[in-house]
Amino acid sequence: MTTAADSPMTPSRSTPNRRRTLTRHVVVLIAAAALVYAFSLVHGQWSPMHRWNRAFGDAAVLLLAFTMTLGAAPRLFRASAKWLPWRRELGIYSVVLASVHTVIILDGWVEWDFLRLFGFEFHPVDLKYVMLQHGFGLANAIGILALSIGLILLLTSSDRAVRFLGSTSWKTVQMTALVFWALVVAHTAYFLFAHFLSFHRATPNPNPLQLPFAFLVLAVLVLRAAAFLTTIGRRPHREAR
Repeated sequence: MTTAADSPMTPSRSTPNRRRTLTRHVVVLIAAAALVYAFSLVHGQWSPMHRWNRAFGDAAVLLLAFTMTLGAAPRLFRASAKWLPWRRELGIYSVVLASVHTVIILDGWVEWDFLRLFGFEFHPVDLKYVMLQHGFGLANAIGILALSIGLILLLTSSDRAVRFLGSTSWKTVQMTALVFWALVVAHTAYFLFAHFLSFHRATPNPNPLQLPFAFLVLAVLVLRAAAFLTTIGRRPHREAR
């Protein structure tokens, strides 16, 4: 998973490359499992459903942030270019974790009632579904759109996809990683800052990850903006005509 502004992976079938790829998969998978467990401890006061859906979601956001960071960092710090190959595995497991997060929501929160996923609840008097949670529905629609893009990126995150699509088309598809990141940020921000604010029910204590999330998003934004400006600054200036 990368963007068009980042250098594409070079397809290779050599045994050493395959071993390095396998190593990256194992390392990132172990790191992802550790992150899920760590975030589950942060949310230990919640019910199991909320605890684990948050843990998988938070871990997915962090892996995606690392992916977005690695894509831009080499333009500012050339020594970080050696970490570029890790973008693919970080992006893949970010989407995998987000998929598990979604399944937990569907099974434990809305109980596979897709209208509830979009903020509707069945009214026992009117005997029909009515809209009760506008923000919940919109945030979940954003989340579903983000996951759809993420799955496309996952399916094209392979050397085989590069060969099949061609470099130009592949980079065009991977450019949607920027949209994926923006949608994930919007979806996460709603549930971190807004969803549990209501005068109809007791408001829980603020999520302890609110400030770290805001800092993370700001850091990625500043890094990518700085990388973009650096790239422009390095272009040769054309003489005025």
